[in-house]
Amino acid sequence: MKAPVTKILLGLCMAFVSISFAQTNTQNLKSIAQNANESDDHKILFAAVKATNLDDVLEESGPFTVFAPSDAAFQRFSQEKIEQLLNASDKTELKALLTYHIVAGQLTASKILRAMCQGNGKASFTTVQGKKLVAHLDGYDIVLTDPMGNTARITTADLNLKNGVVHEIDSVILPTQM
Repeated sequence: MKAPVTKILLGLCMAFVSISFAQTNTQNLKSIAQNANESDDHKILFAAVKATNLDDVLEESGPFTVFAPSDAAFQRFSQEKIEQLLNASDKTELKALLTYHIVAGQLTASKILRAMCQGNGKASFTTVQGKKLVAHLDGYDIVLTDPMGNTARITTADLNLKNGVVHEIDSVILPTQM
């Protein structure tokens, strides 16, 4: 009779240890804002997030999916335009640009692929900004297309953070003509 009780107690102990380990790991994850701040490849993105006061939202709220253009992507877009948006007294246009790169919810690459399978090769997602973003496959790459016809490839997928997931993209996508 003692053996089953011992096994049950041992099993419960193992369960509590793994639950507590999983909670510790979740607590140690960075937020989207912390990750952008500490990234060497996303200094322009973090400056824009900070300028529009979206850092508080990306720190505390979520989950979000962020399609994060690298600094190289912003420079290819237009270094002058980014500086103009960052230095403008009215940050409405910059905020619209940034929120077009954010989707509410946690869309991992596998969830995006599943949505594309259900949508005959395409999936449409509504951004926090309110406009649609369309995803499709090009070879093995997930490609995003904005309403202007611009495309961006996901170059690094599934950086899981405590309040969402980040996918690095190689271009800036636009909600409207800029």
